[in-house]
Amino acid sequence: MVNRHTALKIRKTHRYLGLFLGIQFLFWTISGLYFSWTNIDEIHGDQFKNLKYQPKAFNSLISPSEMDVPNGIKTIELRDIDNAPYYWINKEQLYNALDGMPKNSITQKEALYIAKNHIKSGLEVESVEQITETGKHHEYREKLLPAYVISYKTEEALKAYVSVSDGKFQTVRHRSWRWFDFLWMTHTMDYEGRDNFNTIVLRAFSLLGLITVLSGFLLWYTSSPSIRKLLKRKKIKK
Repeated sequence: MVNRHTALKIRKTHRYLGLFLGIQFLFWTISGLYFSWTNIDEIHGDQFKNLKYQPKAFNSLISPSEMDVPNGIKTIELRDIDNAPYYWINKEQLYNALDGMPKNSITQKEALYIAKNHIKSGLEVESVEQITETGKHHEYREKLLPAYVISYKTEEALKAYVSVSDGKFQTVRHRSWRWFDFLWMTHTMDYEGRDNFNTIVLRAFSLLGLITVLSGFLLWYTSSPSIRKLLKRKKIKK
């Protein structure tokens, strides 16, 4: 059995560790509750998307082998841009799929057409703007830029993103997603970029959390009357 002085040190260590880690434990608990009580499909914005959308079929397309593409074709995707077919080739350039002419960017009108195909009908567009850069905490981080941001008149502050260079509908963002994203940041403790689950801070707090729990068990062991009685009985038997 540890002596009284050691027991007091354990108690003090446990108390200060609990005080230091308490706020982060609270964030972990709140974020964990939010994650477990929310529908991930709704966080992804499926309730705003036209999930029944089917790409349009086109005829009389030019053969990719007939196109003048520098360094050849490695990857190719077909895009419907304002009722016109385009090839997105090598993940770097749009080409008209009827005449093979390159297209450097889409227009605002074309972006609205693309968004209309992917968003449920009945939502009114409030504004359209183009962004060329985003920070590490932006809701459109790590996606293709520049992009059109199409805002809708909804209580959820819905925004759709369409990339300018490839004419692809990228994603939607809304208020519930933004809460999820904030709580995800507090959960991963990646306060720089939000998405890194291997931060030094998270590892340190996880280790300190384990020490706190173990010190709590040790504190119970050193202060439990039942354990003391049990140890006394063992001594008497000896």
